[in-house]
Amino acid sequence: MQVMKKIFKRSLTMLLQKTNILVGGQAVIEGVMMRVPGAYATAVRNPEGGITIDRKEHIAYTQRHKILGWPVIRGVVSLFEAMKIGYATLSFSAEASGEEEMPEKKNFWHYLGDALTMLISFGLALLLFFILPLWLTSHLFQVEKTAWAFNISAGGFRIIFFLVYLLLISLMKDVKRLFRYHGAEHKTVYAFEAGTEMNLADLRPFTTYHPRCGTSFLFISLITAIIMYAIIDGIVMLFTGELTLTQRLLFHLPLVPLVAGIGYEGIKFTSRNMENPWIGWMTKPGLWLQRITTQAPDDSMLEVALAALKEAFGEKWNDYKGKKYQADAIE
Repeated sequence: MQVMKKIFKRSLTMLLQKTNILVGGQAVIEGVMMRVPGAYATAVRNPEGGITIDRKEHIAYTQRHKILGWPVIRGVVSLFEAMKIGYATLSFSAEASGEEEMPEKKNFWHYLGDALTMLISFGLALLLFFILPLWLTSHLFQVEKTAWAFNISAGGFRIIFFLVYLLLISLMKDVKRLFRYHGAEHKTVYAFEAGTEMNLADLRPFTTYHPRCGTSFLFISLITAIIMYAIIDGIVMLFTGELTLTQRLLFHLPLVPLVAGIGYEGIKFTSRNMENPWIGWMTKPGLWLQRITTQAPDDSMLEVALAALKEAFGEKWNDYKGKKYQADAIE
């Protein structure tokens, strides 16, 4: 009870001292996308050495419809929205950076190719993070009749595969640059939330590890999946006695959005209570993972991230900069 009182008190104090705001983004090919209330902008270093910027007005789905802003539901909606925006900004960055020559108008075959790419990616993710962990647990350990033991084992395999995947892609040259732009994005967001004047010198001292990063969100979701699947399996097994591999897949897959929604609420809660030592320790694994997914950027990368943030705010930039803010969602 005392711990909860302290968390509430510190949260209230932080809210009184700072203004809530949603500012975040993602790294793209040779650039950064920054998202702010009402808009997002993507800045990319072009082949000539300049910065190409694309800005879009955008109101979040959770703000358009009240029901979509409800806890848990907002996490699912925000994840879908982030994926949609992310795909669009990656396509823009590929063209602006000179990585790909984009057609003036896409035809049927372009859309078919995009659909096949997404289908293959989904299939690989399904195999690596669902089918294989369940199959290995079923064949290596005799724990099918124990919900908690089975899901801890399967969840452990998922975490291992996730770590191995991150380590392997981090060895790729292009991904290394992507991770450096990821670091530039984090430094820029940190500097903005701290109320600096937002010059390059202000950005450099900040860390590349941010508690609201999507990497931390994925890790929290992996832990959430272990707990939720264990509870669901336990309830189902009270009536069926046991679960086959196929039955587990049929039960677990539809729950992915719910797992993501709960993970979203978890990262919102922890990011608002970082001053509490217990909460701070809960965020450590996600921050450790960012040692892989973020790297130190150079000034040219920071310049791109800053340009994206300025353009996203547009004419309102001077009204927002130089004030301290409380983070309001995953970035």
